[in-house]
Amino acid sequence: MHSLLIDHLSTAVVKLDNALLIEYLNPAAEMLLAVSRRRVYGQSIENVFFEDEDSISALHNAADTGYPFTKREAKLEIPNGNKLFLDYTVTPVMGTLGTTESLLIELYPRDRMKRISQEDELLVTHQTSKELIRGLAHEIKNPLGGIRGAAQLISRSFKDEALKDYTQVIIEESDRLRDLVDRLLGPRQLPKKESLNVHKVIERVNQLVTVEADEQVRFIRDYDPSIPDIMGDSSQLIQALLNVVRNAMQALLQDDSQDNKQIRIMTRALRQFTIGSKRHKLVCKVSVIDNGPGIPEPILKTLFYPMVSGRPDGTGLGLSIAQSIINQHNGLIECKSEPHQTLFNILLPIECEH
Repeated sequence: MHSLLIDHLSTAVVKLDNALLIEYLNPAAEMLLAVSRRRVYGQSIENVFFEDEDSISALHNAADTGYPFTKREAKLEIPNGNKLFLDYTVTPVMGTLGTTESLLIELYPRDRMKRISQEDELLVTHQTSKELIRGLAHEIKNPLGGIRGAAQLISRSFKDEALKDYTQVIIEESDRLRDLVDRLLGPRQLPKKESLNVHKVIERVNQLVTVEADEQVRFIRDYDPSIPDIMGDSSQLIQALLNVVRNAMQALLQDDSQDNKQIRIMTRALRQFTIGSKRHKLVCKVSVIDNGPGIPEPILKTLFYPMVSGRPDGTGLGLSIAQSIINQHNGLIECKSEPHQTLFNILLPIECEH
């Protein structure tokens, strides 16, 4: 009866004997730790999740003394190589002779709450920067129009062609600044959403970047063909993904230390996934993974801001525009980076509002 109740808990629960061998995992624990109850039964807890030797000593101490304890913000490594950021509570279960019969471990993941907080912060800061740029663009474009118009009028009054060349420079530079401001603002039109296969979008991007890479970068496809169609603007999504993939490709091409340059594009479906503060039944995740030098930590925090770039020749607009496009599709772009692995996750709800 007790195991039936624990099986229906959303909290992950692991039961150990007093030698720290696994006796039981409920379904929530199986999902969290990415293991099967049958496969790990009778194994040491160290084979399922491991923090450090001190944490194992603390478990032995709880079994010996019968005192419970709670660990906050633990970072555990699990069998599939992933790391979990969580809190856990250890409660000794006493037997009839007053000795510890077993240990109950309750696991409370903090990854999801941490990620939601980070996503909320990213969305707010991106929206704030967009509003700032809109205001700045308005203040720049108005005088630019006046300067351009005045230069045209002055040009008409000159008979000397050499003097007209100077006014033409003013006109062309005014146009260049106007185009820069327009690019800062991102797409002018709202997305025209229709049902589309995300893999067609990816294949179009693959065609474009393969030509640019000139066989210097290997592109690896890792698709989940079961992903349903999404609602989106094909041309805008191509632009957003192209900006992300091209950014990865350019980083690789400038990395002389890496001989085996490769970009993996992977698609997966996520169930009951939260983007920002909204939970979606089904989400399409497009991952762009490169084995380049990685993104420096100071740049990583402001990566999606306009005019921020880690390359000397970069404009700093591609990722900002990509984030704006994905935001308009109710989605989000995340980035994690370390040397030899940079990961961009493009998250798109499959049940987008339309």
